[in-house]
Amino acid sequence: MAIFGTIRAPRELIFGAGQRRALGRIAAGLGKRALIVTDERLAGDADFRQMVADLEEAGLATQVDASTLPDVPVATAIASAEAAKSFSPDLVIGVGGGSCLDMAKCVALLLSHGGKPQDYYGEFMVPGPVLPLIAIPTTAGTGSEVTPVAVLSDDARQLKVGISSPHLIPTASICDPELTATCPPGLTAIAGADALTHAIEAFTAIRREPVAGLAQERVFVGKNTTSDHFALQAIGLLWEGLERAVTDGSDAEARAQVMLGATNAGLAFGVAGTAAAHAIQYPVGALTHTAHGAGVACLMPYVMAWNAPKIAPELEQMAGVMGLGGGADVIPAIAALFARIGIPATLADLGLAEDKLDWVAEQSCGIARLIQNNPNPLPPEDMRRLVGAAYHGETAALTA
Repeated sequence: MAIFGTIRAPRELIFGAGQRRALGRIAAGLGKRALIVTDERLAGDADFRQMVADLEEAGLATQVDASTLPDVPVATAIASAEAAKSFSPDLVIGVGGGSCLDMAKCVALLLSHGGKPQDYYGEFMVPGPVLPLIAIPTTAGTGSEVTPVAVLSDDARQLKVGISSPHLIPTASICDPELTATCPPGLTAIAGADALTHAIEAFTAIRREPVAGLAQERVFVGKNTTSDHFALQAIGLLWEGLERAVTDGSDAEARAQVMLGATNAGLAFGVAGTAAAHAIQYPVGALTHTAHGAGVACLMPYVMAWNAPKIAPELEQMAGVMGLGGGADVIPAIAALFARIGIPATLADLGLAEDKLDWVAEQSCGIARLIQNNPNPLPPEDMRRLVGAAYHGETAALTA
């Protein structure tokens, strides 16, 4: 097998407890007028207010936009960019969970190139660099602090949609696990499970022929040597730390393991991409209005079971970093971990109506960029079988 790898990452990535206090010095090297994008709850947080004070002490003018809503409705990104024009920011800082970071990416994009988010849906549609962007996650899950993706919700399409471009990768990211210390157990579980699915899908994605120019033709090129490194590191860290972080939020080591795992998973799927679990979750989430991380984690054991004939070497490697006896132990172990931290076991448990299974299967097949990344093909009849198994809790039916 030819060695091929690619990685896309922030120019500067800083990880560690207390590193948020470096924000002023980092920002001062990137701009003079900082628009800080967050949500209403975080805007009143003591750590957030201290970061704003650090920016001002470093000589930056600041304006706080606390209008971020869950899943970033398209209209809110447009309104936020419009409201920021009079301030004339030359730097955008996102502080918060994945929605805050994605909102910051969209605002930086619209301030730089104009138009509407819809103008940039898909891959490589962003025409050039955006305003310098600093990402500071306060949850450990989406990996948005290192990825080329911003996800929004579009009422007109009734589905989440993505803008994928290397230009959206933050210029600098500060990952301080202390900022996750107050994350409640349920959110810790859902965000961490999301990160683990990112890592697993990146590690088990299809491996494409490494023709010259592959990384310029696709944002998500499939699994490769460098993405595998980050994905496997993420799986080991999340396997070791996630349940502990959910059980005891004051466990600083576990919090750090989960945040580092989430960031590594972002570095992995930012080039390798995700696959069927994420494709199916888009229509499931649109119907059930459940958390993205809960949906993809619910689906992950079923997708892994479907893919098992194609990913035997990867399952063995995963077993190694998880301390399991062999590859056959991995899927049951992942399912059991998710059950222990409260992830719904079936699509029925997520609240999906059985009469929507055909629609979910049809919509999932239409998300070609993710389905094409799945190692075991999923034509419509097999997609319907997979969705049905995930609804009824019949993992064994997928290996028969």
